[in-house]
Amino acid sequence: MVAANAPARAAGIETGLRLADAKATLPYILSEEIDRAADLKALTALAMWMVRFSPLAAFDGEDGLMLETTGCDHLFGSEAAMAAELSRRLAQAGYTHQIAVAGTPGAAHALARGAGLGEHPILPSGEERGGLAHLPMAALRLSPETLTLLRRFGLTRIGQLYDIDRQALTRRFRSREAAHAVCLRLDQALGRRAEPFAPLRPAPEYAERLPCPEPLTSPEGVRDGLRQLTEKLCACLSSSGLGAQGFAFRAFHSDGGMASVSVNAARPVHAPEHLLRLFREKLDGIDPGFGIDLLLLEAARTAPMETGSHPLSGDLAGSDFDSVAIAALSDRISARLGEGAVTLTARQARHPPYKAERQMAYMAQVPDKAPQPLTGPRPVRMLARPEQVSVMAQVPDGPPLQFVWRRRLRRVVRADGPERIAPEWWTHLPQAAEEAGNLPRTRDYYRIEDNEGRRYWVFREGLYDDGRGALPDWFMQGLFA
Repeated sequence: MVAANAPARAAGIETGLRLADAKATLPYILSEEIDRAADLKALTALAMWMVRFSPLAAFDGEDGLMLETTGCDHLFGSEAAMAAELSRRLAQAGYTHQIAVAGTPGAAHALARGAGLGEHPILPSGEERGGLAHLPMAALRLSPETLTLLRRFGLTRIGQLYDIDRQALTRRFRSREAAHAVCLRLDQALGRRAEPFAPLRPAPEYAERLPCPEPLTSPEGVRDGLRQLTEKLCACLSSSGLGAQGFAFRAFHSDGGMASVSVNAARPVHAPEHLLRLFREKLDGIDPGFGIDLLLLEAARTAPMETGSHPLSGDLAGSDFDSVAIAALSDRISARLGEGAVTLTARQARHPPYKAERQMAYMAQVPDKAPQPLTGPRPVRMLARPEQVSVMAQVPDGPPLQFVWRRRLRRVVRADGPERIAPEWWTHLPQAAEEAGNLPRTRDYYRIEDNEGRRYWVFREGLYDDGRGALPDWFMQGLFA
């Protein structure tokens, strides 16, 4: 048995009892196979909801959570008040629970597992030795085999380990690992050894919270709460000379639910007006429902703000590129169309034109204004993939005289080229001699104009008598303005 409800516990059914023994005690008991995947999903959602009490939450076994509440209890008045409020919220959501507060994770785990239902023991830091002495040995997070061996030695309470010589205890165990586990868990619970804490998500670098005396039930109240939080958070960031690139706004409902929206900036910001403008596009995702009793705004990925004067605009400026204005525009577009909607075209040192540039997310980078490599003009529009055309051309290296593209005959009146672009042979080294005929072929590019004034960029793939296949093929690569 992994868990039992109150009537089953009253009839003597306890956790750890075999199902056959439970049915022998209560023949008509109802049982259900445990679903670990669903339990993990529910526990993860509960851990995310716990952010209203602490930004740091971690799993504690398969059925528990551990919160790092240092610096959080004053928000509720005291540790006892925080534990009482957490218990009330969990009970309201229908969770049977046990809560304990202690100075070490091991002590908190032991108290929570050893305390009775409805109890919320609080053990001040430094008093772990006395507070844990009466608890059962199973509260130390030891394996069933180790607990069985300890019971054979007559050790059933944590306090019985205090005065036993460590070397003598180790000699009683056949396994050095089991003896080490007992000493390690005891030292961690008593605060003699540090215990790593791995939260499910990193703590926000800056955060502001707004408790609501009366639950918010209107979108206007949510917007006003966000405005207050934004002003406070931005003032805090500004006083430290920082800005942030990631912001998360969370609304905690009275019925135990939570809704959140997040925005990202291309560069660190701490301007309330800009931040509110970004959130305005997403606030429809927060439904007040039956009421919101807490609002939380978090900032992440902070960095020092750039200092200095703003650049001149117009013909007085040395450059017509305003990185601040461009970043602000990028943020507004991303807030409306989604992350990744704004991209930047970056150059790459590659021979093929379709590989000479790549798309990357815009993160307030200044576009590269380096001189163009020694290549010819490039079209304003490149086709997603080259389209084959039928061409009548001068042989062997002459430009097209006329061609058929998308079922239309087009007569060429002007042409420029060729611009020869060799393949990147080092990326297509043949593994065998018979593969040499499959290597990429040289391309000759031409800029041509038809009798209607339209300009194209076409290429011939392959040379006549190059020994790498049949006759060359012609393709449409792009269109000029």
